[in-house]
Amino acid sequence: MAYVCSATWIAKPGEEETVRTALEHLSPASREEPGNLYYQAYQSPEEPNIFRIFEVYVDEDAFKAHATYPHFEKWALGSAIPALETRQRDFYETLDF
Repeated sequence: MAYVCSATWIAKPGEEETVRTALEHLSPASREEPGNLYYQAYQSPEEPNIFRIFEVYVDEDAFKAHATYPHFEKWALGSAIPALETRQRDFYETLDF
């Protein structure tokens, strides 16, 4: 079973571009991580302060390793997350039928 993270980020007023720019750098680097199967960020066209990120990793350990890479520290922890009003993450395991 793969490990899935579905995240919703809501930017503080005026911080939408900060979050978008961070995701522009974070997304391609995250796709190159060992253990990453899928990483896709989305932005709501109706509410541009709302971003969603759908991530799939081979297992929970690969997901946890994601938070240790320099690109995560720089673009998520150092840029996007401080610009957020809300950060919600939900976790799942795939059903491999």
